[in-house]
Amino acid sequence: MTNTEQQNQMANAIRFLAIDAIEKAQSGHPGLPMGAADIATVLYTKFLVHDPKKPRWPNRDRFILSAGHGSMLLYALMYLSGYEDISLDDIRNFRQMGSKIAGHPEYGHGAGVETTTGPLGQGLANAVGMALGERLLNARFGDLINHYTYVLVGDGCLMEGIAQEAISLAGHLKLNKLIVFWDDNDISIDGAISLTDSTDQVARFKACGWNTIKVNGHNQSALARAIETAKTSDKPTLIACKTIIGFGAPHKGGTNKVHGSPLGAEEIAATRKALGWAPEPFVVPADILDSWRLAGLSAAKKRKKWEAQLSALPVSKRAEFERLMRGDLVSNFESVLDEYKKQLVLDCPRVATRKASEMALEVINGVVVETIGGSADLTGSNCTKTSQMKSITAEDFSGRYLHYGIREHAMGAVMNGLALYGGFIPYGGTFYVFLTMCVLPCVCLP
Repeated sequence: MTNTEQQNQMANAIRFLAIDAIEKAQSGHPGLPMGAADIATVLYTKFLVHDPKKPRWPNRDRFILSAGHGSMLLYALMYLSGYEDISLDDIRNFRQMGSKIAGHPEYGHGAGVETTTGPLGQGLANAVGMALGERLLNARFGDLINHYTYVLVGDGCLMEGIAQEAISLAGHLKLNKLIVFWDDNDISIDGAISLTDSTDQVARFKACGWNTIKVNGHNQSALARAIETAKTSDKPTLIACKTIIGFGAPHKGGTNKVHGSPLGAEEIAATRKALGWAPEPFVVPADILDSWRLAGLSAAKKRKKWEAQLSALPVSKRAEFERLMRGDLVSNFESVLDEYKKQLVLDCPRVATRKASEMALEVINGVVVETIGGSADLTGSNCTKTSQMKSITAEDFSGRYLHYGIREHAMGAVMNGLALYGGFIPYGGTFYVFLTMCVLPCVCLP
């Protein structure tokens, strides 16, 4: 490994914030934050376009921790980067009653949390929705919206059925601004991945139309080159990062013992010695913290440039963009709907419920241009495509209707990702018998 001492220590800041918080809580998953710290360090200090001081600006890059059990990775990144709503005291209160930083990231509790994750694979499918949102807004507003969506997945995420649906849909749509890091550590709770799975994941992604790169997940220079290469692809990219779970732990690293349990005082002491980390628990040396904060400030410069770009838009176009970002409906929505209701009273149509739904959608879609419809291969039966809706394709993202194929799980999660992304109101249709397949992503997660 060719990392500099500074690079190692910046990654170690993530590792030991996670180790210390989990040890204090006596609960949590140290293995992923320790193993993926180099990936996260490179992404957040060299590539991620974000602003910790104004974290919700529309053209920011999105980072989704699909492997949500490793939540301390994300919380450590937010604290180190300078997000104001995550303090060192919050880190100390990890997994405590009433704490905003939970065992799995929860949307609305921390400005750097883009979506709730925990059920494995959901975050990956949410990210497909966000990457789709970027392309849809880009088609409407040009380079005002032009950013990347990054995801960190583990072996467990890729085993879930929803992952295959999301992967194949993203490849089909050629969502080339979607970059997925696979934390390839060969370990699950029960032990070696070989106990349960023998999938060639790189071949799988290639078969679904993805660009793929293999890299040492602890070599920061190699990781940076991989990301640079991924950003030139005309396809979504999988970066397969070979890592050691619990990196640095002399006795538990590389085993399932470090997946979901605190390291313990003896192993922590040994890990500090092995990684050359001298500070007391919850202490980040000033020079390391300064380097992290400087990276956050540097990324913020692009936000200021973007605001000037927004201000330069024609007044009407800027007003429409800002309305969509606020989530406000058009001013005449209620009056149009009232007129439709009055007409229904006069006509008293006798139609099937699915036809009644289509009739209502015809009126709504005619005035609410931010609706994005879709169906899981049941468009004609669900009556979800109205006269205003043109199909979204890999060649043309100006449409408003997505053919999800027979992917009910992904449809629910993609709609969630699109809704969280902002600027759109997604809806989808399927038969009731299939609805249970998207109840969790549609109803239980934000």
